[in-house]
Amino acid sequence: MIDTFLGYRRENGTVGVRNHIAIIPSVFCSAKVAQRIAQNVPGAIAFSHPVGCSQVGEDLEITAKTLIGIGRNPNFAGVVVVGLGCERFMPAELAHGIAPTGKMLETVVIQDVGDSIKAIEIGTRYARKMQQKASLERREEVSVSELMIGLNCGGSDTTSGLVANPALGIASDKLVAQGGSSILTELTELLGTEHILARRAVNEQVAQDILRVIGAMEERLKRQTANSSNTKRKHLISTGNYDGGLSSVVEKSLGGMKKSGNAQFVEVFKSGDAPTQKGLLLMDGPGHDGEVTTGEVAAGAQIICFPTGRGTPSGFPGVPVIKITGNPRTFERMQENIDVNAGTVILGQKSLQQVGEEIYREILAVASGKMSKAEVLGHDEQFCITRMP
Repeated sequence: MIDTFLGYRRENGTVGVRNHIAIIPSVFCSAKVAQRIAQNVPGAIAFSHPVGCSQVGEDLEITAKTLIGIGRNPNFAGVVVVGLGCERFMPAELAHGIAPTGKMLETVVIQDVGDSIKAIEIGTRYARKMQQKASLERREEVSVSELMIGLNCGGSDTTSGLVANPALGIASDKLVAQGGSSILTELTELLGTEHILARRAVNEQVAQDILRVIGAMEERLKRQTANSSNTKRKHLISTGNYDGGLSSVVEKSLGGMKKSGNAQFVEVFKSGDAPTQKGLLLMDGPGHDGEVTTGEVAAGAQIICFPTGRGTPSGFPGVPVIKITGNPRTFERMQENIDVNAGTVILGQKSLQQVGEEIYREILAVASGKMSKAEVLGHDEQFCITRMP
């Protein structure tokens, strides 16, 4: 029997676990107007960012794909695109990319309507109408095969790789086995594990893709650290990771890969793109928490699962982030920020399998409407568009 959750069925068949209105500026110049519109409408969320102009080539392409992907995410019932009018990433292109979803969609361009005050008035009117219509929508029972989770970790310590990540891997395996999807990424923190991950590929092409993207990331990191005059800048893990008991990036990688469980990888795709397959996926992207989560949400993830040994309160706008820790001391200190205490395994109170099941049940509860602690506290720090190095 396939498990279910209560979600919002969208016109294009996808399912959201939240029902927000997204206000997306096409360029940083219109970010404040987007913020003001969101402030005027309960449940509206502004995605302020510092890009959209003075970018070229792949850098601009990543911005375009990511913002379109955010707008397409099923957690948003409607989108108001806010443009300036002379930017490189034009608001019409952003709206055109979102339109195939069939969701509510409007565009306001500051230079076209006259000034920022008028743009706020018009955008607010659009968002209010959308919110009123969205308020009539009701959750319905749907299969977990409609669910995609993003896997991310930050503030890691020794308990992350020993407990929290493997427990999340158990939950991920259970979701994937029922037709759902799970995204592993943070390639900067998978160095040294590529041969292990490649053995779990569904076919030779996927295996070669895994080896290629992690190898390319290692070469990029070599170039970036080669000429640094500060030896601390060459370290591939943070000082907090060292303080938490991790000795090297390889040790962190061996623990980090455990988030993906034991399922087979079915596809490798780039950050900013959307996968074409369901199942366990590898996203070609960096290790920065914000860039990781943003890429996963742009790919369609409705929930982010985030193990943290040392603890972090951060969240993502409009997408619930479930915090998990394997460190019982961290849970005691940060109970208002941590959703699942996997430290019970360290204390001998529960088995790894039991905590994996606990995480899986928490995913279903959050998918059905339970607010994560990051949501309750209004944390939204993880929205961050990847820039080319």
